[in-house]
Amino acid sequence: MATFDDVIRASTQLPEVSVATSYGTPALQVRGKTFCRLWGPRDASKANVGESDVLVVFCDIDEKQFLLAESDGSIFTAAHYDNYGAVLILLDVVDEELLATLLFDSYLLKAPPSIRRRFGD
Repeated sequence: MATFDDVIRASTQLPEVSVATSYGTPALQVRGKTFCRLWGPRDASKANVGESDVLVVFCDIDEKQFLLAESDGSIFTAAHYDNYGAVLILLDVVDEELLATLLFDSYLLKAPPSIRRRFGD
């Protein structure tokens, strides 16, 4: 079971990550660009996900359908994110390795080229 504190611990190992807020919820940014954030309680109730913390991460729009199709139920979307490169993650069910991969991919999508080059991107 992952928490937002686990997300912070995993992500602050990456270059130039800072803890911030986005839309009034805790978020992580790379050079001022949000690459993940908690989905607010009002939003979560719309998706009927109960008490689980829900994390928004960004993905390539072409990869989104694959992520949703291959999900074990821990990755989903909402109407707000239709036709947009983002997925929602149930933190209390997601596999930690998958979470780390999704966080890293989201980070790279939002990072400037100078940072992406550090990772051979």
